[in-house]
Amino acid sequence: MNISVLTLRDLEYLVAVAAHRHFGKAAKAVHISQPALSGQIKKIEGFLGLRLFERSNRRVVITPIGKKVAEQAYVVLEEANKIADLAREDHELLNGTLRLGAIATLGPYYLPQVISLVRKEFPKLDLHLREGLTHQLLGELGAGTLDAVLASTITRDDSLKLFPLFIEPFLLASPKDHFLATKKSLRTKDLQASEMIFLEDGHCLKDQTLDTCPANRRGNIRQYHATSLETLKHLVATGRGYTLIPLLAVQENSILKQLISYRVFDGKSPGREITLICRRRFSRMNDIEALALALKVNRPEGTLGL
Repeated sequence: MNISVLTLRDLEYLVAVAAHRHFGKAAKAVHISQPALSGQIKKIEGFLGLRLFERSNRRVVITPIGKKVAEQAYVVLEEANKIADLAREDHELLNGTLRLGAIATLGPYYLPQVISLVRKEFPKLDLHLREGLTHQLLGELGAGTLDAVLASTITRDDSLKLFPLFIEPFLLASPKDHFLATKKSLRTKDLQASEMIFLEDGHCLKDQTLDTCPANRRGNIRQYHATSLETLKHLVATGRGYTLIPLLAVQENSILKQLISYRVFDGKSPGREITLICRRRFSRMNDIEALALALKVNRPEGTLGL
């Protein structure tokens, strides 16, 4: 078997489908049409004489042998990328292009500071930015279409390397006339899920907010589910309920300021850990380490160090 028939691009297609488990999403990630991607995967399967994926109208399932082949293809791509980086080894850190993703509940509020820091500290770095949901961004990270991701809680994955940056506290956001807005002492035990509003499924912030509620008050969740933090604020302003808002998303708005009360919690404040994530075998690990250190040292005001 002459393995040179397969190109690195073929391996990128294979890894993308394995990461996304969806031909449409994988095709978008590697910038080709879905029929073209499907044809390339069939070519790879035909050459290997193996069934790598089981296809249906609703989903793609990777076969056991397909999983092994995809894992090895991933290793080959990571090692191949190091060839290009050898030409950079005598150059300064963080130049060229870095493709950075950020979860939607963090990106609009934190990325402006990241951009400012990069322009000051690493002026030769060209940041390509992408916002999305955690599972989408991690899928693109695994497929190699992103180099690093700024996210919060993720499930353990030995293929990823995590650089904890800081703790972002949560504040209570409630209507001005809600009793929690003027309660003498505010603690997480005062929260009740049935009175709260949340982001829709897919946002890790929804699960983190629910986890903050006492265990016996997590049922009967309201049906007001917002698609963004800004919509969530508007729901609070209309008196639909209260919620938790990450510190960096608490920005002054002349109209909402008259309708929403933001309060810190007494005692230990709830919050989320913000982390920079990359592939464990990423060839530019020195760049990621340098970026993580800069972000950690220059953490946003009001956040907590780790």
